[in-house]
Amino acid sequence: MTARILIIEDEALVAMELRFVLEDLGHQVVGTVADAATARAVARETEVDLALVDIHLSDGPTGVALARELGEELGVSVLFMTANPGMVRGGVAGAIGVLCKPTDEAAVQKCVGYALGRRAGAPVLYAPPELQLFA
Repeated sequence: MTARILIIEDEALVAMELRFVLEDLGHQVVGTVADAATARAVARETEVDLALVDIHLSDGPTGVALARELGEELGVSVLFMTANPGMVRGGVAGAIGVLCKPTDEAAVQKCVGYALGRRAGAPVLYAPPELQLFA
């Protein structure tokens, strides 16, 4: 399943690696951004299915509030990617769970596939073990 994915990550190497992985999987990366303001602009101008959101961006710890806005206002599904999973709680509209960093290509592939399956309403038997789901 091909999807339009927005990467919201302020570490350039991490963002670049994610982009390569997602494009190799056949997805369209609609943008790679490092701050909340740019993410908002891209999401409002482009249709986005899934956003991979870091919590700490170049403009501070704005990822959770940004994810809430993307989910509630734009209907974007969200996967948090962070080294600090304890800073994210459930209750964020559209948020599926947290993938802890550092991670690898296989984990990204499984977690993105799971998130897109849930978005499409496909039956999912189990979540990848790398993904901490929200209740």
